[in-house]
Amino acid sequence: MQVITSLLHLQPNCCNPNKNKLLRHRLICWCNKAMSSSSNCQPGAFTTLRETVTFKQEIKKSKFIAIAGHIPDQQFANSFLSQVKDPKATHNCWAYKVGDQYRSTDDGEPSGTAGKPIQAAIEASGLDRVMVVVIRHFGGILLGSGGLVRAYGRTAAECLKNAPTRFVKSKVPMGVEVPFELLGLVYHQLQSFKVEDINQDYEAGTEGTTMVTFKVDFDQAESLKDALKNHCSRELEFY
Repeated sequence: MQVITSLLHLQPNCCNPNKNKLLRHRLICWCNKAMSSSSNCQPGAFTTLRETVTFKQEIKKSKFIAIAGHIPDQQFANSFLSQVKDPKATHNCWAYKVGDQYRSTDDGEPSGTAGKPIQAAIEASGLDRVMVVVIRHFGGILLGSGGLVRAYGRTAAECLKNAPTRFVKSKVPMGVEVPFELLGLVYHQLQSFKVEDINQDYEAGTEGTTMVTFKVDFDQAESLKDALKNHCSRELEFY
């Protein structure tokens, strides 16, 4: 990402090289942490579920219950599954999509008859960062491979069909070294761009400055830089 490229080209602080090393180290650690906590390292926008939704139907005496929800990243998928699965059910089949990462499982159903159809329903919905768990309570009548594919796929699709959604823009981490006298002006601009996770580090900046780090919508990063330079100072250094 651009922020990492910038970090690798910090201008040396001739008066205090140790301070510059500290600044470089702190920024690299912060940006790496910020990006690792992001649901997708590639900046972009996506539509996801606004809340957890449920759909139930009965097919030949088997009860199918679909539960779908937003997952910010792959690590959260296990937590979501633990929350919604039914240990007493015959099968807890699921699939999720996080960016370009997909996973699915048939949980004991014949291979390809449950997880893949659920995944196909997610893809068809156009949603991202979504997990769907379809719980089956067996009713005593075998559905056959084709019947299972239709049952799991349609249950997942119906669950997502009218679910409330929200549009999300991914955030990118940024840092700027700010002279103390400009902090008020800088914060005014940061607030106008609705940045998140603002932090100050007085030890990381050079003498008379503080390092301000934050996250901003990926498509607003360049506009924010221009605004800070135009309204605060063209001497500001961004990382």
